[in-house]
Amino acid sequence: MDAKLTLKLDQEIIEKAKNYASEKKISLSRLIENYFNSLTTDQSNNDLQISPFVKSLSSGVKIPADYDYKKDRADYLEQKHK
Repeated sequence: MDAKLTLKLDQEIIEKAKNYASEKKISLSRLIENYFNSLTTDQSNNDLQISPFVKSLSSGVKIPADYDYKKDRADYLEQKHK
């Protein structure tokens, strides 16, 4: 069942979205509907395929889940500017 939705957006964004939708030969409503659907779809059903090129970029380095890159960067800069 279709329903109406009113949105307030920046006019420049609206024009860009209209142009994009026109280029893709799709209505702005359908474009927004597809976007909302992609946001709310279960990610396990939406597995993305990783290209062989992107896979080749992997360094194999494992980064700990609790790694604080900001602290590491600050420590590096502190040592660099001593």
